[in-house]
Amino acid sequence: MPRPVAVVAFAQTEHSGEDRGMAEIEILAPVITEIKERTGQKQFGFTCSGSCDYLAGAPFAFVSALDAIGAWPPISESHVEMDAAWALYEAWVRLQHGDIDTALVYGFGKSSQGNLRAVLTQQLDPYHLAPLGIDAVSLAALQARAYMERSGAKEDDLRAVAARSREAGRGNPFALHLPEPEGDDYDVAPLHPYDVAPVTDGAAAIVLAAGDRARDLCERPAWITGIDHRTEPHAPGVRDLSRSDSARIAGEKAGAAGIEVAELHAQYTHEELILREALGLGEDTAVNPSGGPLSANPMMAAGLIRIGEAAARVHDGSASRVLGHASSGPCLQQNLVCVLSGENHG
Repeated sequence: MPRPVAVVAFAQTEHSGEDRGMAEIEILAPVITEIKERTGQKQFGFTCSGSCDYLAGAPFAFVSALDAIGAWPPISESHVEMDAAWALYEAWVRLQHGDIDTALVYGFGKSSQGNLRAVLTQQLDPYHLAPLGIDAVSLAALQARAYMERSGAKEDDLRAVAARSREAGRGNPFALHLPEPEGDDYDVAPLHPYDVAPVTDGAAAIVLAAGDRARDLCERPAWITGIDHRTEPHAPGVRDLSRSDSARIAGEKAGAAGIEVAELHAQYTHEELILREALGLGEDTAVNPSGGPLSANPMMAAGLIRIGEAAARVHDGSASRVLGHASSGPCLQQNLVCVLSGENHG
């Protein structure tokens, strides 16, 4: 049996859709201060972060973020060049060793300071796709078309996802509060501008704790009852873009059945529909009540935020069994599923 580990605290920025003139460390620092105050912890057994050097345009850009954490006295620290949801997975594994009881996980990204579509192109195969300059939205449009042709979904179905997400986001003090989706112009057909997650600056942090330490730090911990991540071939042309087998397998391994709330890292409207199908989510599951990435999508933190938003439903008692999902790579190439419960373990 895995060692029982829970999310005991979650904090995020009031996300911005424009450059407010702050460096990444300035965006991150208040979140770290808040989560330390909330838990009463000044140091943690392990610290792990997720960020992207390409967003900052500098190598090892994550090192400067340690000034916000405080690296003296010396800390045990690690970093992933991915969404911080994968940093949470590393921290969960680290806590399984049994010699520490707490871990701080955080992610941050300032997408407004560059051309995000050009940045994401660098994720692609460097020999074939990247030289073509094909961007993430164009690849997403290919996936949307494939899904619509297989499923029979229409543009109105995608628009309904955008409308619901934006409405939910307007009730979230941390989201961008976007208006109702309107207009017939395409970004890249069949995707309209409202089908695409907005460029967003922001940061988030989560504290994990094990066993009795979790109960000490949180009145109602969100226990991680299952966590799994899977990946598919890097080249979009060698997999069925209309489905997500990696999300399906990760959901099955993590135990996604019977979920009350699901926070999905869907950065395009059609991705939510693909993920709903892959994870077997029915109409009785509330999907992205926070507004999801379509209302605020800070790169390298949006996946971690999905886990944090899901955990918050357990913390406040509004749900007992929830799911946080994160994705990475083109066309839902990689998927991580984290299932959390209000039931005590161990």
